[in-house]
Amino acid sequence: MKWLFDGADRYCAQSSWKDLALVKFCLCAIGVMIGVLLPVSAKTSAFWAALIVFIVTYIPLMAKFFRVLFVKSPETQSNETEEL
Repeated sequence: MKWLFDGADRYCAQSSWKDLALVKFCLCAIGVMIGVLLPVSAKTSAFWAALIVFIVTYIPLMAKFFRVLFVKSPETQSNETEEL
């Protein structure tokens, strides 16, 4: 299993945000296809399970995104210093 996670880390390191967005669209499409195939009786349970997973994963992702967005990198700081 470790080789799979290492491969995923290498893939992410070599990818841009556009590549990762494509992966997300692909996963979303698979989720929609699965949802369409579910029997009506299972759709409510699937919705609540998906909502819980979404909330539990979205909060840490957005927390990290805003941390990265608002913390100045050393490159940004040196560029601002050079402009003065």
